Amino acid sequence: MPNESESLEKLLVSLIKMTGKTNEKVDELMKRIHQLELAHKEQRINRVYSFIAEPPNPTSGFRRKDYSKT
Repeated sequence: MPNESESLEKLLVSLIKMTGKTNEKVDELMKRIHQLELAHKEQRINRVYSFIAEPPNPTSGFRRKDYSKT
């Protein structure tokens, strides 16, 4: 039964390749997660807080025209 044993061997090789590719993807995903965790920690450490006492007045840049002198 060499044909059956060759088929099983090919199936095994195929499964090993699939597992290897899956492991590579998991490794890449874990690297990305680690990068995100580090970025999040740095952001928390370097966070700058600012407080606004009053919201900016949207009309502060415009002058009112004085119509009383016309």
